[in-house]
Amino acid sequence: MSKFNVSISPHIRSRETTATIMLDVIIALLPSVIVGVAVFGARAFAITMLSVTSCVASEYIYEKLLKLPVTVTDLSAVVTGLILAVNLYSTAPWWIPVLGGAFAIIVVKMLFGGIGQNFMNPALAARCFLLLSFSRIMTDYPQIDGVSGPTPLVLAKQGTVVPVRDLLIGTHSGTIGETSAIAIIIGFIYLCIRGVIKPREPLSVILSTGVFVTLFSVIQGIPVTLNYLAVHMLGGGMLLGAVFMASDYATTPVTPLGQVIFGCCVGFITALIRCVGGGTEGVSYAIIISNILTPLIEKATMPRPFGIERPKKPKKEAAKND
Repeated sequence: MSKFNVSISPHIRSRETTATIMLDVIIALLPSVIVGVAVFGARAFAITMLSVTSCVASEYIYEKLLKLPVTVTDLSAVVTGLILAVNLYSTAPWWIPVLGGAFAIIVVKMLFGGIGQNFMNPALAARCFLLLSFSRIMTDYPQIDGVSGPTPLVLAKQGTVVPVRDLLIGTHSGTIGETSAIAIIIGFIYLCIRGVIKPREPLSVILSTGVFVTLFSVIQGIPVTLNYLAVHMLGGGMLLGAVFMASDYATTPVTPLGQVIFGCCVGFITALIRCVGGGTEGVSYAIIISNILTPLIEKATMPRPFGIERPKKPKKEAAKND
């Protein structure tokens, strides 16, 4: 009689590792980083390097001091540093990416148990922390061709028409990685081809943002034009957040329906902040708030296991006859 070895699940294993997935994300982010450096100059490169170095060093030092296994080789700290860097202006002083990287890794990631245990995206949490703590520095628009100007979202709110060409190529003011829509789309296509992310989540974020921006603008009596919608769907951190942050494995739902609901939540909150609130940019806060809602979304959309019946509600006792 032949003998079988029975092991615990999972019985099917992927050849992908954390390091290979993170390497794919790094490659997908490179076009945005390259365009950011080309538009804003060497200072953008310095901000990026400081952010990555701060994240890697913070994780290494924390694990060494607490005598934990060193995990910097999984490249997750590098990804956090890159995502934080592309969300910063090139005009930020050197200590902003250093402080932000340390906060992202130590406070948001390591204190909650390390990779996969954090309840919100570390890089976005660090950006929100910096925005709340150093608002003037974090909203200092960089110069394009020697002239400092507002971002496309600010111009759209003022009723100014923004050329779509500028949004696609990246020749406008903004953070290091958000300026070129084409660069972000290249990264998006690469991640989809590699199977790192599914298109449903980024697309649900972008499309729902367009729908809710239209709804809120109509309610407020604001004229909705194609250029106005293009700025909201391509400008600001919308594409960057939808592709690289709203698809984070650890902080977003695992169910397909849950991912769509998550994307719609991000779109709703983003449009609410942009159109009804006083701010022009709301993607970061929208993703952070939606991260907190992830457990509830997963609980509501988790499919029923095969062969398991849903618990039946207790029948009410029949009324007694007199």
